Amino acid sequence: MPAVVPKSHAPGVDFCGVNAYYYIVRSDLGCYMRSTNFKEGKDLTVYSLHPSCQGGAHYLAHQDDLFYILKGSAYRRVSNMNTDESSVVYSLHPNCQGGAHYLSAFGYFYIIFQSRGVYRRVTNMNSDADAVEYTLHPACRHGLYYWGIKDYYYFVEPHDEWGVQYHRTTNFHENTDADTYSFHPDVVSFLPGGLALTQGAAFGTWEAIKTICNDSNTPVAWNKKLTRKVGYAKEKMSSVEHNWSVSISASYQSGALTEAIAKYQFSLSAQYGGRSVSTEQENWSEATDVEESVSLTLPPKEKIYIWQYQLGLGKKSVLFCRDMKFTNNPAPPTEVPLPPAKQ
Repeated sequence: MPAVVPKSHAPGVDFCGVNAYYYIVRSDLGCYMRSTNFKEGKDLTVYSLHPSCQGGAHYLAHQDDLFYILKGSAYRRVSNMNTDESSVVYSLHPNCQGGAHYLSAFGYFYIIFQSRGVYRRVTNMNSDADAVEYTLHPACRHGLYYWGIKDYYYFVEPHDEWGVQYHRTTNFHENTDADTYSFHPDVVSFLPGGLALTQGAAFGTWEAIKTICNDSNTPVAWNKKLTRKVGYAKEKMSSVEHNWSVSISASYQSGALTEAIAKYQFSLSAQYGGRSVSTEQENWSEATDVEESVSLTLPPKEKIYIWQYQLGLGKKSVLFCRDMKFTNNPAPPTEVPLPPAKQ
């Protein structure tokens, strides 16, 4: 079963929350999703991240409606990640650096040192004011992502037989008042690796698009036009964005956000439902029929098989690649014609 990519393997991806709103930041895609309810998939709106708010290692939001973007030994505080409004940059106190996760709740900032099984609570990340360290309850130690709102902590649980779930508690030390919720599928699709859970794991296959046969006892010249589909089957993926209100820059026209998420999904390893390939050089425009002239001489009593490489999710092909291969073997080729994804 594919799994959601954890924060440790997904640079620029994070969760945060402010009162009635919850956010999933996809800095790797230059945008973020806002919702009022992850369980019910309510009010899903996607916004652009301002360039100055991109590239953060961690994102958190405080009860004063301010957002914090951590990068290296500093953090940027803004009132709006879409506009970079009221931006101020502060240094991050050495004791507050190196955390695996950051969040805010109950008027405090929390830095989770996951490998040590502890978290640090402060009132100011610049001065390390009022610092106290606590042990993480065993049930709270293995979250993939953590975030908070005014009166609760949340963390995403590792994927199990019940799907992608998140846990809510009021105390990371004692895990009191704990509740568990499932993410709505429309939210799961926005998570790193989530397409494999809602659409099916990625696959790559050589599809036979033409078989040429010479049943005669003499060589035959074959000169014809071959039609094949090349590009991205945008309409097959349109349902992913169906319940999203996409309010982002011109760089993401209709369907382009799902395209970017699909590219990311194909680049992931099989563990996260991907194919570990880079598709950046492929034709991602709307899939169209392309006609090509093919000339070959077929020996007597021989067959030629013409194959095209395709990538898909679940059971449907969504990217018809440019690569073709001619063989005299009815078994599909085994090599992968695309370059490996950068790790």
